[in-house]
Amino acid sequence: MPTLIDDFPVLTPVTDEDLCIALRAVTVHVPESWPHGELCRSERVPFPCRLARWGWATLEAAGFSEAQRQLGQEPTA
Repeated sequence: MPTLIDDFPVLTPVTDEDLCIALRAVTVHVPESWPHGELCRSERVPFPCRLARWGWATLEAAGFSEAQRQLGQEPTA
């Protein structure tokens, strides 16, 4: 049985480097449909994987709303 490991910490303020890595993470770690449920395309674990959750949390900490993240828009001040 898999052991649940804590999520990666989201450091604030979010640096440009963290933002680039987070954008890459949410691009690569996307759901893929399998007969037994949705798995991370990259890691083959139940979606969302740790890195996808970290990426979305980092984008949120940088000021991106859910709609902006999905549309690829800049955060509003």
